[in-house]
Amino acid sequence: MTKASRPSKSSKRQERRGASDRPDRHQNLLAAVIEEQTNRRKPSRTKTHEGPVKALNDGQRRYDAAMKSSDIVFGTGPAGTGKTWLAVQRAAEAYNAGLIDKIYVSRPNVEVERSFGFLPGDLDEKFGPYLTPLEEAFHDAFGQAKYEYLLEAEVIVPVPLAFMRGRTLKNAWVIFDEMQNATDTEFKMALTRIGEGAKFIINGDLRQVDQGIRSGLPRAIKLLGALREVSVVEFGREDIVRHGLIQKIVELYEDQDISSYSVSSDDEAREGLERFLDASTTGN
Repeated sequence: MTKASRPSKSSKRQERRGASDRPDRHQNLLAAVIEEQTNRRKPSRTKTHEGPVKALNDGQRRYDAAMKSSDIVFGTGPAGTGKTWLAVQRAAEAYNAGLIDKIYVSRPNVEVERSFGFLPGDLDEKFGPYLTPLEEAFHDAFGQAKYEYLLEAEVIVPVPLAFMRGRTLKNAWVIFDEMQNATDTEFKMALTRIGEGAKFIINGDLRQVDQGIRSGLPRAIKLLGALREVSVVEFGREDIVRHGLIQKIVELYEDQDISSYSVSSDDEAREGLERFLDASTTGN
């Protein structure tokens, strides 16, 4: 390029000035700044739990030993004891070690007088909020990116309890959560889904039975508790490992001598799928 053909300094300045005055440049810069500030404030959810997972107290140690030795484990007790979190971590370890092919998570579709029919969307969208309490545990176990991949690949499979009927679950860990809200009929259906190489973890708190439900959890424990393949672990308020305030709240409620854990209702005679379909017709 000859000297005469080179752009002058003044033309370069005009070019830069024109570029700086372009609206899209300001918009792109603003978007970049907002994204940077958001990323700074947003905690990283891609990291897994650091170090080996260890039981934190006697209740968790008994629960952990039961998960290693039994095909069916009942974990009962108050919120904050780490029942679900620890079960997810051990399920993730079993999957990473190649011992299982899938991790199923399930829970009854009853939630504080509201059911799936009140929620918008298809089945996955309706059941999504019910998985929220488990997502943090799965993020700790796998990292967010791998968790989302395993969910998409149907390695982690969320299944409403009402839709367990007809399945045989093999080579899998199945984590049943909030099972104090499952009826006796639903327990019989769920427990008979177990197949070869499967482990069932059944968690619940009899102090948190939702209105209108006659819980089948006590009878299930009574019937199966004596079986060699089954373990029952009861957590107490002293086993709470979450925020210290949770233990105080639990103590305040339990010390009020709440003796009625369940409410008799015609719901017990209805199948889980029937309840789901009835609720859904009033929703969308």
